[in-house]
Amino acid sequence: MTPTMAPRRAAAVAALLFAAASALHSSPMDQAPRPVFVEIPAGPFTMGAGPATTPEAFANERWSAAAEAGTLDLPAFYLARRETTIGEYAAFVTATGWTTDPRALAGPDDVPVAFVSWPDALAYCRWLTRTLAARPPADPALAERLRNGWMATLPTEAQWEKAARGPDGRRYPWGEEARRDRAQFDAPGVAPVGAHACPECAYGLDDMAGNVWEWTRSPSQPYPYDESDDRLHLDADALWTIRGGGFADPPRLVRGSARGAAEPGARRAFIGFRVAIVPPR
Repeated sequence: MTPTMAPRRAAAVAALLFAAASALHSSPMDQAPRPVFVEIPAGPFTMGAGPATTPEAFANERWSAAAEAGTLDLPAFYLARRETTIGEYAAFVTATGWTTDPRALAGPDDVPVAFVSWPDALAYCRWLTRTLAARPPADPALAERLRNGWMATLPTEAQWEKAARGPDGRRYPWGEEARRDRAQFDAPGVAPVGAHACPECAYGLDDMAGNVWEWTRSPSQPYPYDESDDRLHLDADALWTIRGGGFADPPRLVRGSARGAAEPGARRAFIGFRVAIVPPR
């Protein structure tokens, strides 16, 4: 616990510890704050971009030498409406004793957690899967899927891009032009999750552009995208794809097709994550 931890989060953590010690039928897992999930329906979407349609696109966004973009048809999945917050991550650390960078817990409960590595994010997802099993969500369809083996994890790069761009391949989650009233970018720091309303966003998700880059479970590889090769060549020094851009980035980096990458052990002020719920593999 750090001296800079917000008093209200310290009080919440203390309450969780008290519950663990004294309650016979509850635990920190039972009481932990949890994300709200949105279903992303099955269907096709456009992935990738190139200079003919998006002049500011980087070379790694181009689908192939012959085509700027490709079409993928994904099954349904769920994605958290908002980036994982410090408050949610602190509940996980308290419940499990997970060793984390103290900077990850330093800040208000309602801002996106940062200074988390790729293994940190996956550990949170594994714990959240157990949490959801112990205390199913109110959404009956989601609860049924969890009973059938669906699990919390990081989204693939393709899942992330579909959720950000919608079925129409828009440049930003809200449309074709950069808007400071829709996302936190070119800014000195993060904003609370959901601080920028986005009524035009395809699936009602917040902060799919800016605030913090988000880990995915896809290694950084050239297009065309193929999820079946995501586990190939991981004996090399793999980088993992991050998406969405961060608070300090210019508009070019917060577009829905922009791609970044980081070492799995990287803990940075501008990298966080959000959770997906996906079918068993």
